[in-house]
Parts: sequence; structure tokens; C-alpha cells
Amino acid sequence: MDTRKILVWFRNDLRLHDNEMLVEAIAKSDSILPVYIFDPEFSGIEVSDGNNAGPFRQRFLLESVQALRESFQHFAGDLLIVSGKPEICIPELVEQYDIAEVYHHREVSNKETTDSSLVEDHLWKLKINLRHFIGHTLYNKEDLPFPIKDIPDVFSQFKKKTERDAMVKDCLAVPEKISFVEVENWGEMPVIPACPEGLLHGGEAAGIKQLEEMLRADSPVHAKINRSQAGKSDFSTHLSPYLATGCLSPRKVYWAIKDTLQGKAASPVLNAILQGLLLRDFFRFMLKKHGVNFYTEKLEHLQSESDPQVYVQLLENWKNGNTGHEIVDGFMQNLNKSGQISNAGRILVATYLVHVLKISWIEGVLYFEQKLLDYSPASNWGNWANIASGAVEPKTKSLYDLDKQLKMLNLEAQV
Repeated sequence: MDTRKILVWFRNDLRLHDNEMLVEAIAKSDSILPVYIFDPEFSGIEVSDGNNAGPFRQRFLLESVQALRESFQHFAGDLLIVSGKPEICIPELVEQYDIAEVYHHREVSNKETTDSSLVEDHLWKLKINLRHFIGHTLYNKEDLPFPIKDIPDVFSQFKKKTERDAMVKDCLAVPEKISFVEVENWGEMPVIPACPEGLLHGGEAAGIKQLEEMLRADSPVHAKINRSQAGKSDFSTHLSPYLATGCLSPRKVYWAIKDTLQGKAASPVLNAILQGLLLRDFFRFMLKKHGVNFYTEKLEHLQSESDPQVYVQLLENWKNGNTGHEIVDGFMQNLNKSGQISNAGRILVATYLVHVLKISWIEGVLYFEQKLLDYSPASNWGNWANIASGAVEPKTKSLYDLDKQLKMLNLEAQV
């Protein structure tokens, strides 16, 4: 008897909880084939001189994929690991395992949307449907009070109308049972480098633990939240790498905070986290609406004003944390050795690069893309564009004043 098999293509959605794509695939099939494809050029298996993931994000990604694999193994299944181009691998798997349909999450970056289009074109030739899901945002696009093309280009306007007229859906539960396609060889994971002491481990369970620790009333992390003021310290929840890889659902973070508050007013830091989740949505929707040209065209006038003879050295000093500005250098050195930098630090080092050194903000975009543990294309471009020229939230000129930034961040400038 024929059975219906669905291939579930995982990318930046490395979790079982609140995963509509997975839940739907299980409901609509007799068995599923979960797949993760390592593309050597873009997925961190090799590091080139270009803008690929650095070693911290490579390691975190590998740990997260391995954790997802182990989660499926608890259901007496596995995650199929393959290496190659998705548009080649997926059609081959469809034919090999007699797949009826392919499910995946829609992305917004150029590389990933191109991958999806190529896969869809190849599957069309096989008369196989590629079904798209949206699982990276707090609000699904169909829940917004406006179509994508009419979303305000200013964050405060988007925030006001969305919070007033849209609802955050409940999280979907982890499936209770999963049936898997029979596979003889599930593939080998690349070697996972050892995690240096003090750095975050990847994976869904690690992300949930970090979230729970943040909200547990007797935890040091929770105590630090209560002592902190939003945006005025170097405090970080360390949730963003898990959100970037999809180890944590933004809705899970949202509802965990709401459940902890139980109707009480949120602290400044918790409010900042909730706003940060909404800002992630906004940046993704802007990239979906306009593409990266939204930022580059608006800010094309903000190129380097530095003398070409010293430009390269100034940029290298900034990258290496060797500018002579103690606080800026401290943030950059920590980024280089850990892949992490707080929101306060991002604002400060970006302000210094663009408005003190007068170096093109695009240089910062590309360097952060290589270094950030929590790299997300939409947020990276959006945040840098906003610091460069208030592209998504027009502000006063104090945004560009380093000394005022230091005072706002409760830090002392030492040059």
C-alpha cells in the first residue's frame, strides 16, 4: 500500500517546539523525512575570506543541528544529514524516497530566498510541491493589521498599530509521536569543535534552559535583570543566538515572559526584550517588503569620508579593537573572542565607526556578518542602517553623538 511521505527541510528552525511546519507535516503524512543540508560555501563548513560564518557561529550551528538530530532520535528516528546544493540534493531525495511534498520555512535574505526558488523550480519539473511556512516571527504576516506592501517603514508606527490590532498566537506543542521514513544511512555530522569555556552551547534544550534561567526568580540572571535598566548597561539575555538559529521560537520567549509577569507590569529590561522581539519582526518584514536595497538606496550617501590613505588602517583598528578608545575597543575585542556583543555595545561601536571614524556603515554590516554568533541578515542590516542615519526610526542628532551615547549607556568614556 502506498504511503504519503513528506520531506521536512530544516534551515533556521532547529527546534521541535512551536514548529508549525513540523506539526503540519506529521499531520498530513504517514511518515516524514527530516533533512538538514550543509552547503560548504554558506553553512560554515568552510570559512573563506568572504562574509561567511566565523568559527563561533559555525560551532554553535553544528551543536544546534546535532541537538535537533538527538531530539529526533528520542522519537526513534533521526535527522538526515547531507552536503551539497539544496536544488540538487532535495530533488534527488524526493525521487529516492518517493516523497509526495516538501515543507520548509520561508526566509527573507537574498541567498536563502534564491535557494528556495531554485529548489521550487527543480521540484516543479518533478510535479512536486514546495510548501512554504512562516515560523521566525512573533506575528505571522496574515495576522498583521496590514499587508506586507503597506507596512509602515517607521518602526514606531508599525509597533503602535501592530500591538493595538494584532494578537500573538499561542505556541504549538512538541509533537507526541513522529513516524519516520525508513533510511539506511542518516549521514555523518561534520566534526564539532570544542566549545571554549564560558561560551554558549547551541541547541533547543540549551536555549530553553537559558530562557528559564533568565526568568527564574531566584537565579542570578533574573536578579541582574531587575538591577538593570533597559539599554543602559552591558547586560544581555543571550537569547538572540537561539532565536537566530530557530532553537527558540520568538512566541515561546514572548509567552514565557507574559506568564512570568502574570498581569504585572514588566521591568524595563523585560519590556526591552518584548520590544526587541517586535523589532526582529519589523526588520524581517522590511527585508521582505523592500529587499536590502531599502537600506542601501536610502543611505547610499553615507559612504566613507576618511582619507583613502588611512581608511584601511582605521577600519582594521576598529575591527581589532585597537582604536585607542578603551570602551569601544573592549566591546570589539570581546566580539572577536566570543562572537557576542550586547545591544549597548553594538550601538556604541557602530556609532564610533560611522560617526567618529567616518567609515562606511556597510563595512560594519559585513564585519558583523562574519563575527556575530546571533547573526540574522534582516536585523544586522536594519540595526546598522538605523545607527547610520535613523533609517527605520528617525531620531535626533544625539543618536550620532558618542559622548551622549556613553552617558545614555551609563558608561564612562576613557580615550
